[in-house]
Amino acid sequence: QVQLVESGGGLVQPGGSLRLSCAASGFSFSRYAMSWYRQAPGKERELVAAITPAGSRINYTDSVKGRFTISRDNVQNTVALQMNSLKPEDTAVYYCNAKGLYRYWGQGTQVTVSS
Repeated sequence: QVQLVESGGGLVQPGGSLRLSCAASGFSFSRYAMSWYRQAPGKERELVAAITPAGSRINYTDSVKGRFTISRDNVQNTVALQMNSLKPEDTAVYYCNAKGLYRYWGQGTQVTVSS
């Protein structure tokens, strides 16, 4: 059974940090590109960061460059998103995504940036 389980979301003040983690199971994790998406209320889901299967290439959406860092561990089958200097506009549900032979989604974790 394929599972992507996100954790680490919560409420944080502007300028703060959070680290999201996604634990994968049930598929060949090291053969899949992994991404984080987010969806704010009333907006479309958008790609935040992506990392290739071996971790050799990483991409970020412009609004998070220099603040967010995606990483993966192909032994532990996890992907993380370190989020620093958080802004209110980062508030959204964050989803873990696996893309390869098939595509899988996690259930999402809420990130709220507010004072």
